[in-house]
Amino acid sequence: MYDLIIIGGGPAGYVAAERAGHKGLKVLLFEKKSMGGVCLNEGCIPTKTMLYSAKTYENALHGDKYGVFGENIRFDYGKIVARKNKVVRKLVAGVESAMKMNHVTVVKGEANIVGRSPKGVEVTCAGESYLGANLLICTGSEAFVPPIPGLSDAGDIILTNREILELKEQPKSLVVIGGGVIGMEFACFYNSLGTQVTVVEMLPEILGGLDFEISALMRSIFTKKGIAFNLNAKVVKIDGNKVSFEKDGQTQVIEGEKILVSVGRRPITKGFGLENLNVELFKGGIKTDEKLRTNVPNVYAAGDVTGFSLLAHTASREGEVVVNNLTGRVDRMRYNAIPGVVYTNPEVAGVGETEESAKAKGIAYKVAKLPMAFAGRFVAENEGGEGLCKVLIGAKYGEVIGVHMLGNPSGEIIYGACMAIEQEMTLEQMQEVVFPHPTVSEIFKETIFAF
Repeated sequence: MYDLIIIGGGPAGYVAAERAGHKGLKVLLFEKKSMGGVCLNEGCIPTKTMLYSAKTYENALHGDKYGVFGENIRFDYGKIVARKNKVVRKLVAGVESAMKMNHVTVVKGEANIVGRSPKGVEVTCAGESYLGANLLICTGSEAFVPPIPGLSDAGDIILTNREILELKEQPKSLVVIGGGVIGMEFACFYNSLGTQVTVVEMLPEILGGLDFEISALMRSIFTKKGIAFNLNAKVVKIDGNKVSFEKDGQTQVIEGEKILVSVGRRPITKGFGLENLNVELFKGGIKTDEKLRTNVPNVYAAGDVTGFSLLAHTASREGEVVVNNLTGRVDRMRYNAIPGVVYTNPEVAGVGETEESAKAKGIAYKVAKLPMAFAGRFVAENEGGEGLCKVLIGAKYGEVIGVHMLGNPSGEIIYGACMAIEQEMTLEQMQEVVFPHPTVSEIFKETIFAF
């Protein structure tokens, strides 16, 4: 009998397993592919590794702005992919090592839930049966491929986030269907290497859900870099390498050597016996409460399978909440300070309410914003670079409720804003915090003083 059985070795599963094992629970984890899940193998890590190569190349090309000159600056696409694979292998090995260090039993194979009885939850794999007092479902998500006419007939021209990472050669042109985070990161990567990139987005702006002003400024920057954008455009047909879309009542056609479909992801709730538990679903994912409990006693769900916040760091925290409550620490999941980062060049990062979400919720707020150039280090390290920092505070109490940034390295400094929101820090309290100088993070404090 195991204290906790976990299905899925992604950020929710392996973090929960590590924490539970460290606290002395007897843990069993099933993973049918590689440890680390989509994030480590097909998402977060491989894309960021490749984006860093593109950023390094782009910086080298424009080194003259900093008084640094080079000749015959070039890149090797094959080596970029090879390095990506090396980094992934190293980190997968790290996760596997963490499981051993924390005495987690790992079974490689497809798990199947048999059902729940007074004895516990029974799960089988490869003919073997396992019993656990508690079950944590972390089966993740998969790329959603819409039923666009002609898409299924286009063969290897069509790519999702999985296939595009395995390309052996750089495409000369790329059409990206969907201007969300995944679409924009790949658009940025290939644009930096010289691929002709066109983005087709059905919404009025890219990066839906992020601050609208930040998203528009980012699109402006990438338009100058050569990416073509078609907004309010609905793809209606794919014919080989041709993409037809409707915009302003007219049908237009564009071509790409490859077509990336990145219109979102959906929870994986089939193929592992979930139906044998009668777990309640909500909007395609497993419904949970603030402690990640399902409607079935002793059965939990965390990560993308809940369909709520499809981010690796959200998944990890959800896994921690489950383990904390199982080991005597009362904990609950809070979603008001979940950061979002787009690892393009320049980066975008945000946390908390946007102006759009605050208005939709009827939250009274005040807003202040400053160009990133108000931070001396940003000017020193981003010659001619554009950027913006926007801070929202509640109108009644003056607490920080949202922070949104465009400019490098937003992704590395947004955690300070997360802590401010999590602790409900007020404008006056933030003004008393000492920031190191010179750092780009000072833009947060400078904006606070702009109220």
